[in-house]
Amino acid sequence: MDSLDNKKDINIEEKTDKKIGNKINKKTVEFSHIYKTFNPGTVNEQDLFTDFNLSLKEDSFNSVVGSNGSGKTTMLNLLCGSIPIDSGDILIDGKNITKMKEHRRSRFIGRVYQDPAMGTCPGLTILENMSLSDNKERKYTLAPGIDKKRVDYFRDELSLLGMGLEDKLQVKVGTLSGGQRQALSLLIATMSPIKLLILDEHTAALDPKSSELVMDLTQRVISEKHITTIMVTHNLKFAVSYGDRLLMMHRGDVVFEASGEDKNNVSIKDLTDRFDEISIEDGNTL
Repeated sequence: MDSLDNKKDINIEEKTDKKIGNKINKKTVEFSHIYKTFNPGTVNEQDLFTDFNLSLKEDSFNSVVGSNGSGKTTMLNLLCGSIPIDSGDILIDGKNITKMKEHRRSRFIGRVYQDPAMGTCPGLTILENMSLSDNKERKYTLAPGIDKKRVDYFRDELSLLGMGLEDKLQVKVGTLSGGQRQALSLLIATMSPIKLLILDEHTAALDPKSSELVMDLTQRVISEKHITTIMVTHNLKFAVSYGDRLLMMHRGDVVFEASGEDKNNVSIKDLTDRFDEISIEDGNTL
């Protein structure tokens, strides 16, 4: 059995020192010398990542933009373990998780997808979905999956969404609107303690009003729970308005980065101008 599956070798959920002085430069996530080639040895061979390096500080909110095919979603899939890397290392809290299976990484990585249908079980009720998440760290037995003692807690959590879902515990999730379902997905992804939250274009399928609501909720959840977050988005407004670090990717590399006060000064026009520069460099005409 892989030593990474042994809790003696890696305790990814170990409590960390929350003193501010010890968190200033602490890295939660590290991509170290990552290489990834798709369709090797064929006419469609594509070297997407070549010696790719990136680190995310603890409690940071990182917004990532880039054109289609720039490597944004592939980076998330490598991090989650959905696809393997060819070489290099991925570390979380200094622990190497490169060979850890995807389902084991899900214990400490929460992910909200673009499609609201992917973060929940449509045929189950809100109560049943939340109970599944609540039991994520427990062994499954023949005991009932719903703990009636937790129902009031679920209601309290749902009330924070401001959507009235606390009164719809017995409603099947498949009947909810896209915005309600995505808000629920965000809540479920962060119910249990996690080290990292991944937002994979999680507002792209929503209408403008629902998108704004979900983003406001996202900011509140991240701030209250102090979760290191990486958000991939095509919405430049959200990219400049949310988070404390902004990254632009192109052809498997970071070509623009701003954080802190520098990020606060970045405008949508700055980003579109940079996109235009990249397009010209690739031989396209504007």
